Amino acid sequence: MGGGKLMNANDIIRLSELGAATVYEASGREGLIDIPLIQIIPNSRVAGPARTALCGQDDNLMVHAIIEHIQPGEVLVLAMLESAPVALIGELLATQVKVRGAAGILVDASVRDVNELVELGLPIWTRFVRVRGATKTKIGELNTKVTVGGTEIAVGDIVVLDADGGVCVKRERVEEVLQASEERLTKENALRKKLMAGQTSYDLHGLRDFVEGIKNDKPRTHS
Repeated sequence: MGGGKLMNANDIIRLSELGAATVYEASGREGLIDIPLIQIIPNSRVAGPARTALCGQDDNLMVHAIIEHIQPGEVLVLAMLESAPVALIGELLATQVKVRGAAGILVDASVRDVNELVELGLPIWTRFVRVRGATKTKIGELNTKVTVGGTEIAVGDIVVLDADGGVCVKRERVEEVLQASEERLTKENALRKKLMAGQTSYDLHGLRDFVEGIKNDKPRTHS
């Protein structure tokens, strides 16, 4: 996983169950992968340590090179210095990634062979779907920090992906964020029961007092 403290596999699975939105909020709204992502496999959700490749611009040579580094359960994160609708991954590369046991792939570029990727079943999130092919002539960097959607992702950081998008949790914060996520879920479950009983968030969150207090504090105008 690129060094550092080994994380409990059950904790990582639990982060995927809790989901990107809950984990993001519980983390203090840190680590948002703030780009539109296309979810190739509907209803898929994953969490896993990042395995990163920084590709040369419009080139996927480093995708071929990173495959032998992938460990089971990791999320392969592919980026370029500037995101572009160039296909870094297609069926044949994705097949190799799946054979290595990756949990999923995050691509800040394009994928192609979508029908075949769906049949393959490996969860993939991508910024674009385009058939434009990449070159294989530019040497990038393997196992380095990459920035995707404004968030820096290092090898071993935990990437959480689902239908809502993605979030990255720094590996040293996993235990803390997991606990905060569980606490948030408990509070939301309690709130849900009240909402189902007919109460409203407008009152439960004190929003009525805020809105009406602001209204009442406004100075009156005279015509």
